[in-house]
Amino acid sequence: MEDELLKEEALQEEAPNLENKQPEVVIDVKNLSVGFIVRGKKINVIRNIDLKVYRGETLAIVGESGSGKSVTTKTFTGMLESNGKVTGGSIMFDGMDLAKFTTNEQWQPIRGKRIATIFQDPMTSLNPLLTIGFQISEVLRLHHGLSKQEAKEEAIRLLKKVRIPNAEARYDDYPFQYSGGMRQRVVIAIALACRPEILICDEPTTALDVTVQAQIIALIKELQEEYHWTTIFITHDLGVVANVANRIAVMYGGQIVEYGTVEDVFYNPAHPYTWALLCSLPQLGSKDEPLSYIKGNPPSFSGEIIGDAFAPRNEYAMNIDFVKEPPMFQISPTHCAKTWLLDPRAPKVEKPLVIQQLHERMKRAAEELKRQEGEE
Repeated sequence: MEDELLKEEALQEEAPNLENKQPEVVIDVKNLSVGFIVRGKKINVIRNIDLKVYRGETLAIVGESGSGKSVTTKTFTGMLESNGKVTGGSIMFDGMDLAKFTTNEQWQPIRGKRIATIFQDPMTSLNPLLTIGFQISEVLRLHHGLSKQEAKEEAIRLLKKVRIPNAEARYDDYPFQYSGGMRQRVVIAIALACRPEILICDEPTTALDVTVQAQIIALIKELQEEYHWTTIFITHDLGVVANVANRIAVMYGGQIVEYGTVEDVFYNPAHPYTWALLCSLPQLGSKDEPLSYIKGNPPSFSGEIIGDAFAPRNEYAMNIDFVKEPPMFQISPTHCAKTWLLDPRAPKVEKPLVIQQLHERMKRAAEELKRQEGEE
């Protein structure tokens, strides 16, 4: 059957239809490609991505380091490194194609003011030589024309909003006087000062301990409900987004390989890479089972990727996976995945035990988390 699948012409690829009864599209990415020049050689990092972001939602982009998550969202704010550029496709936002922007003058009304970013390490966003209060106040004066005193008052209000204790006194402190979690709250306050329509959270909790992670995620959710912004949440950990996101885009090898609602991805995952990510979640494991991990390494972009990028690490790979890239198969109006296993001619496979027992394991993990919170 595999040979038949390999020999036959692939099914015609269709763009996923996720718009039925959906809210307004605020960012519409079509056929996006991004390349970098490294040591005089062109490397294709993002390969023909289609993605829609809906107003007011939280979209999680999930995948290992090097999958292309951050590079994709950097194109929304013109923050690609100097050796990188958009090589194809479009990024439509409010009638503008951001993929065609090339100057800081074009980006200035967008970056920060309408689309803001919170980075993994807050020290990359904060100037260590300037006080916290000055850095927030400058954003307010730049974007909203406030006076020095008005900006100070608003900055203190924002510090209180993100729960910085004794905000008036800490207004004049420097970043080194704040803990990692507090610095991340300051970065959120700066984003609030911009009053953006879209907030990109690029691994905002990775460098923090588990307790502070939960606090930061809860704060972002609370502020989103209050300010009604759209959130794009980037992470390598599917467990982080379970209670945060409305939809999930799983990335691998510079492409989106699965796309759906949280319920779609957690309770009916279809791509073997998504299975591997879920199996790697410690909270879904059992004491009687060894810890699961994804064998091998992500693909190198130095050469052409032929077939399915995940094939060399995929125990379910078929012959066709090594020679022909799969199309995006539609599973439901909200769910699609880029794997030949969904072709009707493909052999049926037995999913990993964790995936087969996903419902009960998720329930057990939720009960355990509730128990731990009760003990605290």
